Amino acid sequence: MLPTTSPHTNGALGSRDAARHTAGAKRYKYLRRMLHFKQMDFEFAMWQMLYLFTSPQRVYRNFHYRKQTKDQWARDDPAFLVLLSIWLCVSTIGFGLVLDMGVLETLKLLLWVVFVDCIGVGLLISTLMWVITNKYLLKHPSRNFDVEWGYSFDVHLNAFYPLLVILHFLQLFFINHIVVINYDWFPGYFIGNTFWLISISYYLYITFLGYNALPFLNNTVVLLYPFALLALLYVLSLSLGWNFTKGLCWFYKFRVQ
Repeated sequence: MLPTTSPHTNGALGSRDAARHTAGAKRYKYLRRMLHFKQMDFEFAMWQMLYLFTSPQRVYRNFHYRKQTKDQWARDDPAFLVLLSIWLCVSTIGFGLVLDMGVLETLKLLLWVVFVDCIGVGLLISTLMWVITNKYLLKHPSRNFDVEWGYSFDVHLNAFYPLLVILHFLQLFFINHIVVINYDWFPGYFIGNTFWLISISYYLYITFLGYNALPFLNNTVVLLYPFALLALLYVLSLSLGWNFTKGLCWFYKFRVQ
C-alpha cells in the first residue's frame, strides 16, 4: 500500500486514516460494493473496456487520477470485474456450442474456465507480478513505496480482457466456419495462431503499461522482453504446423469428459 502521509504529519498517520487505508478495509469496501449494483459505474467500466483495445494508456491515466483523489491505485469499483465475468460466461457458452457440447459438458467447462483459468490463474499471475515488481523493480526499496496487490490484479484483468475477446469470442466464428481453424491446413493454423499472437501481444503490452505507469518502479521495459520469445514461437508454429486453437479445443473437450 502506498504512503498516505502529508508534509505536515512528519510521517505519522491518524488512527482513522490508517484504518481507512488498510488492505483489509479496501477489500471489504470492494466486496461490499459487489452486492450493490446501483453503486457500480458500469458505463465507466464499458468505457475502459473500449479503450483497452484502442488506447490503453488512457485507462491507466484514470488510475493516476484515482491515486490523487482516493489515495489508492487499485480499483474500488467491481463493475469492471462483473462485466468481465459476464463476457467470460457468454463466450464460454459459445465455445460449448461451437464444440457441440451438451448442457452438462458446457456447465463443467464454464466452471473450469471461471474458477481455474480466470480466478485461479489470475490470482497466481497477480501474486507473481506483485512479488517480482516489489522485489526487483522498485527505484528505492528502502522507502515506504510498494505495488498494491489489488493493483497487480487490476493490471491482470485489464490485460486479460482483450485476450478473452479475441480468443474466446472473435475466434469462435473461425473455428468451424469461414477459414475453419480446427483443421490441419495452413490457412487454418495461420489465422488461428495469428489470433493467439495478437491476443498475447495485447496482454504483454497492457501489462507493461500498467507497471510503467507507477512512478516508483524502474526498468519496467524488461516486461517487454517476452515479445521476442512470442515472435519466435509464432514463426516456429507456422513452420512446424502447430495449431494452437486446435489444441485448445482438444483441451476443452478433454476437461469435460
